[in-house]
Amino acid sequence: MPLRLSRKLFILVLLFVTNGGCKPAPANLNGQLVIGVVSYTEGQQILERYTEFNRYLAKTTGTRVELEPAYNENKALERIHSQAWSLVFASPGVAASAIADHQYRPLFLVQGFNHSRSILVVRNDSQIRELKQLEGKTVALGQQGSAAGYYFPVYNLYGLTLAEVLFAPTPKIVLELVAQGKAAAGALSLAEYNLYSPSLSNTQFRVLYIDPHNVPADVVLIAPNIEPNRQEEIRKIMSAAPLSVVREIGYVPNVPVPDYDYMISVVRRVKSIDSNVRQKPARLF
Repeated sequence: MPLRLSRKLFILVLLFVTNGGCKPAPANLNGQLVIGVVSYTEGQQILERYTEFNRYLAKTTGTRVELEPAYNENKALERIHSQAWSLVFASPGVAASAIADHQYRPLFLVQGFNHSRSILVVRNDSQIRELKQLEGKTVALGQQGSAAGYYFPVYNLYGLTLAEVLFAPTPKIVLELVAQGKAAAGALSLAEYNLYSPSLSNTQFRVLYIDPHNVPADVVLIAPNIEPNRQEEIRKIMSAAPLSVVREIGYVPNVPVPDYDYMISVVRRVKSIDSNVRQKPARLF
């Protein structure tokens, strides 16, 4: 009798494991889904905005969900490099790097802030009229990972030697560095310029250069360390989310993700000279 019971117990345990009697956790982060997002200044507001989405995702996936804001693109890239973020609401430069170098997969387009074009601005009283006149000058850029503030301007300034590159944590600080005369020019998106320049009313700026390419829209990415079937499950769950949840976060379930090929080519070209950009002088070649 003890032998029969042991055999029956062994068979039951075997069936329980092989037939999925115990729901498997996601392949990453010990069963936890971590959502990454770049937020310059929102603080508590960003946590509140994602509350309903996190609650919905936790309930439908049976997984603990946590939001982890990063306060600039450089911090976001660090988290992506370590695959600490399961889902990323990614700005274009962060998305291009994550797709090209870290095998993150785009799921959805994100509506909302329009990055438009990358621009370089100078003070209105500056004598600089062409990009080549920035040779030997100090230029303010955004953090590595910013499409409009870092990748596009470095690409457009390729071949120049700058006295120094100043890295600003936010687009507004880029403008402040130019206004204060600490930088001869600064890079940010046209939309960011229109948003922040009115707050610096004591300084008149002039747009020196507009990149001819549109910066692609933000996207939602999913990490490669999540098992493929689980990735598809999460995609379907997000596609079926209540309209109120989708609108609050801003992703678009039924629209194709933007083409990132050109953005990725820019990122790869710039990454080949990343170390030069941080030197003094900064030789952008």
